[in-house]
Amino acid sequence: MKLLGIETSCDETAAAVVEDGRRVLSSVVASSVEEQALYGGIVPEIASRRHIEAISGVVEKALADAGVTAQGVDAVAVTAAPGLIGALLVGVNFAKGLAFAAGKPLVPVHHLRGHVASLYLTHPGLAPPFLCLVASGGHCHYVRVDDYTHFTVLGRTVDDAAGEAFDKVARTLGLGYPGGPAISAAAQAGSPTAYTLPTPKAPGPYDVSFSGLKTAVMNLANQAAMKGEALDVPGLAASFQQKVADILTDKLMAAAAAAGSRTVCLAGGVAANSLLRQLAAEKAALAGLALKLCALEYSGDNAAMIAAQGYYEYSAGHTAGPALNAWATWPMEEDFSTSRQD
Repeated sequence: MKLLGIETSCDETAAAVVEDGRRVLSSVVASSVEEQALYGGIVPEIASRRHIEAISGVVEKALADAGVTAQGVDAVAVTAAPGLIGALLVGVNFAKGLAFAAGKPLVPVHHLRGHVASLYLTHPGLAPPFLCLVASGGHCHYVRVDDYTHFTVLGRTVDDAAGEAFDKVARTLGLGYPGGPAISAAAQAGSPTAYTLPTPKAPGPYDVSFSGLKTAVMNLANQAAMKGEALDVPGLAASFQQKVADILTDKLMAAAAAAGSRTVCLAGGVAANSLLRQLAAEKAALAGLALKLCALEYSGDNAAMIAAQGYYEYSAGHTAGPALNAWATWPMEEDFSTSRQD
């Protein structure tokens, strides 16, 4: 079964064709990140306009690369939530029109469920149950994947997501955007023990908080500027990155122990961070857990993961009609039920 996937939740316009939820036949991504970098972060209006300009060509190329037409796929899957509402609406409306014109079922997909499904593209033999940390620019969830369409969120960020904190700290240190790669590059020349940074408290045992950590870095930078002292930028970047990676992996191990999971996974854009991957591997080995890492090419936003999850949603009967809407927020645990599609 071949599904066309469409993803426009943030600043990547993406389309892909995936067979049986595991085999990628094509994957095309057009990003406005270079333009967004001029403003130090995502400008929703610019993202929406670039989606409008790019989506038709991106979908056409994805179909052509896969050697199929719109009539040749079995269904059209699209990210319906969460994300920037203007950006999401571009993808949802395009998918609705395409599905109607081609006479194909329309399958709404939750963006974070898509990130989990990126693991199936990387590890074709992987099957639920397992525990997954989904960490990206806007999200940080510890998810027990009970089966392909049933999820239990054990913990999440209570304020800033890890990727968001990376972006804000990078901007504070003058390292540019996007923050994750910028912080990682700067940290190569610094010591992770150069600065002592706090571990913010969170209400739940598997919740995380990064707002206080971000503020601590900003205070150090401001104090150095006011005193006319030199700031060890590589050292502060390395110390911040180390703290974030420690927090994320410690919570992952704790959540896995509580859930009784023997397999732990990393997915999402932040899962591309080399230190995070290294620490997860070390701690998983010590705990005797199997670790599955999302391939770097599928860690950021892409449509292959949406098509992959769409396969399982479609198999479970989770389809939508022309009344399908887009939502900026939506609980990962809930399906897009018909009662909430209008």
